[in-house]
Amino acid sequence: MRAVARAMGAWHHVMTPVVASRYAPGVAMRRHGHRIIASPAMGRGNRTRGACGPAQAEPGDMLVHKGASRSIGTDLRLGCTLAAVAAAVNVSGFMVTGYYCANMTGNLSAMAIDMVTTERDVLPFVGVICVFVLGSIAATLLASAGNRRGIPAIHARAILLEGMLLAALGVVPMLMPPGRDAGLLAYGMGFLMGFQNATVTHLSGARVRTTHMTGMLTDLGMELALWFDHRRTGNRWEGATNVRERLRLHGAIILSFGLGGIAGMVLEARYGTADLLLMGGLLVALALPAVVRGTRQGA
Repeated sequence: MRAVARAMGAWHHVMTPVVASRYAPGVAMRRHGHRIIASPAMGRGNRTRGACGPAQAEPGDMLVHKGASRSIGTDLRLGCTLAAVAAAVNVSGFMVTGYYCANMTGNLSAMAIDMVTTERDVLPFVGVICVFVLGSIAATLLASAGNRRGIPAIHARAILLEGMLLAALGVVPMLMPPGRDAGLLAYGMGFLMGFQNATVTHLSGARVRTTHMTGMLTDLGMELALWFDHRRTGNRWEGATNVRERLRLHGAIILSFGLGGIAGMVLEARYGTADLLLMGGLLVALALPAVVRGTRQGA
């Protein structure tokens, strides 16, 4: 019997790495007596608690970590910042061109109304919607190509590119005759909003959307219902913490979108389309450190 026990102990020791490999990436295994306990892996790419306390997240981490490796904090920073920028661009674009550059639901509804009640040309609506889709296609192709080729911080590079193009759009009215820049601005901002929304969706694993709030408000309502039901019944529920985190995430993004719209209105009234230079510069300042750090780490 002792020989059998020794053999079983040896087999258990040998199979421990095999069991560990069945856990999700980013989870390491440690032995505690006869039990195997999962614990977060301590890698360079993980922001976990170490021997000296919690590690501090870098400012550009929200543009680097993808999917399941992201925390609620990185999603909050990403969603709030880019939702505020998208709302400011949307308001500025509407005031200058008369078209929503981030809200395709509004454009589709306005197009349908004009087709029935007025003789207004609906082709500009179709154009803005099409360039929004093209921006989404471009962002997805860029992310896929970057992942295939192992380009570091590809999503941060995409946001950097968006910031540079947005700033360039702010210069367009200075170079074109008055009244001739509206179409280019509407199509350019529509393209960039589709580009941003696809980039953020891919980066966050579809948990965060920044250019339109319909989905965010729907999620908020569903999570409020779950939270109220949990509070009413008093039952212990393993998903309660996740619901509270998602409530905080979606509520903060919606608030940021509203505040960004107010800021966009104030800036457009004071500076005109030059406010796009400020918004583009903000995105560049946000993305450039992540691109530099990712390039150094990938070298």
